[in-house]
Formats: sequence, C-alpha cells, structure tokens
Amino acid sequence: MQYVNLGKTGMKVSRLCLGMMSYGSKKWREWILEEDEALPFVKRALEAGINFFDTADVYSVGESERILGSLLRKLSVRREDVVIATKVFNPMGEGPNERGNSRKHILDAIDASLRRLQMDHVDLYQIHRWDYETPIEETLDALNDVVRAGKARYIGASSMFAWQLMKALSVSDARGYARFVSMQGHYNLAYREEEREMIPLCLDQGLGLIPWSPMARGFFAGDRKRAGGGETLRSKNDSFADSLYFRESDFDVLERVQEVAKARGVNGSQVALAWLLNKPHITSPIIGATKMAHLDQAIAALEIKLDEAEVKRLEEPYQPHPVLGHS
Repeated sequence: MQYVNLGKTGMKVSRLCLGMMSYGSKKWREWILEEDEALPFVKRALEAGINFFDTADVYSVGESERILGSLLRKLSVRREDVVIATKVFNPMGEGPNERGNSRKHILDAIDASLRRLQMDHVDLYQIHRWDYETPIEETLDALNDVVRAGKARYIGASSMFAWQLMKALSVSDARGYARFVSMQGHYNLAYREEEREMIPLCLDQGLGLIPWSPMARGFFAGDRKRAGGGETLRSKNDSFADSLYFRESDFDVLERVQEVAKARGVNGSQVALAWLLNKPHITSPIIGATKMAHLDQAIAALEIKLDEAEVKRLEEPYQPHPVLGHS
C-alpha cells in the first residue's frame, strides 16, 4: 500500500479509503451489510494496508459509525494506526435542529458520532453538504471549536460549488480558524464537472481530493444497460444512482472502459478506478464493497498504470453534465 499526505497536512492516508456507507442496517437500505457481514471487509482492508475509513452520521442513521468503532475494537486496531473520517449535515431525526451545519447541531452531532464510534476524536470531520440556512461563519466557528477541543484533528468539506469553498477558506483565513484540508467531491469517468473549477481550486489552495463514487456506484461494472435496469440488488434499489448516471453519453464512456479493460484482462471498475489513481492530484478515492472480490479488485487496481493513449481514449467520449451530487 502507498501512503500520501492529505492535502498540505502531515497526516498520511492510504491511496484507497474504505467507504463505510455499505455497512450498517438493512432497514436503511436493503443492500447494506450488517456488522457480522462487514467484519471480513474491514479486516481485509486493514490487511491490505488501508488505514483510511470514511463514514457519516447519516449512514444507516448512526449504525455505520457504531459498526466501524465496534469492528476496529474487535480487530484490536490501535487508534493511532487508522485515520477515521465522518460527516455532519443530513437529518438525524425529526427535530428542526437535528440537521444542518448550525453551531447547535455540529456540537451535538460530533459528540453523538464519537459515542457511536467509541472514540474521543475523529481525524477528519467533514460537512456533508453546504447549508444554505446557516451562515458559513457560524459553521466554521463551531468546527474550529471542535478542533480546538481535540474532538477532530482536521476538518473537510464535501460536494459544493467552488465559490462556496473559496468563501469558506477566506473566512477561515481572515478569522484564524481551522481550515478545510480536503474536498470529498463527486468525480469519476462518467462525471468530470469537478475538473472545471473545484479541482483547480483545491490544487491552488492545497486541499486533498478524496472523490466519492469513483466507480459510479457500480456503473462501470457493466451491470446497467442502455435500455434500463440492472441485475444486482443495489442496482434495483439505488434511486440516487439513477439520478446521477445512465445518460447516453455515460454509456459511450462505459463502452470505452470495457474496451480498455478487455485489452488489459481486467474489469471495467478496475479501469475506472485506475484512471483516478493515475491522476497525481487525487489523494484517496473512497471505495465501497459488498462483495470481497470487489474489494480485492480495487486493491489490485493500484498496480494498473494507464498510458497516455488509454487515458485519451477513456476521456474522449465525455459530454458535459448538469451539476450532480450537491444535494
């Protein structure tokens, strides 16, 4: 496993991050794996050298965090040997203050996340989305207090517009607050809008890039068809993926991925992940796995080095998309 600095910080993270959304409660999503089923995946990730784990309070409404903390204890993992990231913003209950990025919710949410994780701090605390109802100054003041209290080592952000990220960084700089050190954005071969403004901004400002959905929620596995539908349980029950992908131009990209994969003797998901890993500015794509073969294939993708001709062939059919994944 390779390790790189997260942005301009000194913290080292593995070149792959295991996303924990797939592990939690089937009551939340039918395809989710529960604790006993999740154990082999976390164990395999650790054996492969993955030290970076990303979750969120909203995943299975807290159960994903609880499982991550529980499994790390069962596997006798030293806290200092792993980098734990979680997120705040999405609704955690029916109450009007059980959501968003207000000072009240952030301070309540970090304590609740730490209880579920059975930890006294997280390494990266991220706002899951931009809160249009709370001034960013209030959000950053609260996040700064979370860092100063030792409950988070660093703070990060997830999908938003570049102007919003720059506004947040400017406020932090002006007030001497802890600064966002990473951006968890929607980025893969089928959705490259981040290349227009967000990625150049992050490079200029020194933020680490940890893309979500690097393999487009299974799209590059080839399960989806132009005529619609899929074969896996997740593809039949993932309305969010339906809103993100499956345009005609997406299938044109998929065909190129399959051609390159066939020539290399690997699968499409590995090629899509290798494309990201070959980008020098990408820190650590967040991978999800509900089948052990998928995790092993993602780890093996670290060794795939695409040449310039392959990259050009993969990128050529892309067509502009509307902004997707900010809500």
